[in-house]
Amino acid sequence: MKDPITTPPAKADATVSSQAPSSQVPSSQAPSSQSASSSITLQDIAAHAKVSRSTVSLVLRESPLVAKRTREKVQDSIKTLGYVYNRGAAAMRGSRTATLGVVVYDIANPFFGSMVAGIDAALHQEGYVSFLANSEDSPERQQRFIERMREHRVDGLLLCPAEHSDPNLIHQLADWGMPCIQVMRYLDAPPFDYAGTDFRRVAEMAVNHLVSLGHQRIAFIGGADHSVSHDRWLGYQAALDHHGLSYRRLVRGNGVTRRVGHELIKTLMQESPRPTAVVCHNDLVAFGAMLGLRQMGLEPGRDCAVIGTDDVEEAELGDPPLTSIATHPYAIGEQAARLALRRIANPGGERESVIMPPELKIRRSCGSPDDAIVETPRPD
Repeated sequence: MKDPITTPPAKADATVSSQAPSSQVPSSQAPSSQSASSSITLQDIAAHAKVSRSTVSLVLRESPLVAKRTREKVQDSIKTLGYVYNRGAAAMRGSRTATLGVVVYDIANPFFGSMVAGIDAALHQEGYVSFLANSEDSPERQQRFIERMREHRVDGLLLCPAEHSDPNLIHQLADWGMPCIQVMRYLDAPPFDYAGTDFRRVAEMAVNHLVSLGHQRIAFIGGADHSVSHDRWLGYQAALDHHGLSYRRLVRGNGVTRRVGHELIKTLMQESPRPTAVVCHNDLVAFGAMLGLRQMGLEPGRDCAVIGTDDVEEAELGDPPLTSIATHPYAIGEQAARLALRRIANPGGERESVIMPPELKIRRSCGSPDDAIVETPRPD
């Protein structure tokens, strides 16, 4: 995997509350949590664990400065004494909550599963956790989640904007003072922070590969009304122009799912002339297209070449294995999370765009130069 292209570029105080286990103190004699909290100090925990008060504070703040053995000893003491870390109270006193909101539009898509795993891996290293929401491409659902995250005082937001989101949303978040990293999709170009890939280049690479196999009637299927689809379509058309190909067929459909790919390929293959190759918005659309071809008695890679985008794990395991443009969702998630943490630490710093270069993964769904459909251009 290639390195990303980057354009230039504390945790909350801890507090604890205690509650005596019911097995040790009769309910009639048990002190209230308020009185217990006021009588127990960090020094009491430190004395029990035989460490300093500052060490207890660092452990409660999940600081990486504490050795594993010491951390476990303090945690054992806290557990033995029955104390509970009151993160809400800590947030009231501290400037940060060590939490991020994450909004995606289709959590069932394996692309986003991989991306969120990358986000969580990067956040875990810094003692952060994430709150995940699935907008289902609904701006209303997205807005409710963002407002709830504001109430919980998250330190920042990783946002893959829902289709038809108000472009002013990014400015609203800036007015709230909530750091926001746009991931994959974007509502506004820099100066706002962004992490993703070059989707125009993705489509260009797909078309270039198909042209190298001799294809001249190349269609594009799938997509919606948002920045990622627009960039792909621009790349598709730019590549056709570059190769001097006049045939172009762009069919959007209602979403980017297997069902959409299945429906669109059946429509396309009934046209005359029909395409000899299709570029699919993502791998899910490509899987549906290959299924549709086989239901029509056609073989992917022989009767029609199919190429996807994202290179999800299933692509390599398909029948036939799917040629795809890898966009590295796990790495994008990691980069987005790290960018968010940099922005939280330095709110006034120069804005950044982190772009993961796409890579072509060649498999059998496009056939090979030996069995590609080679057409002789008609004379003018």
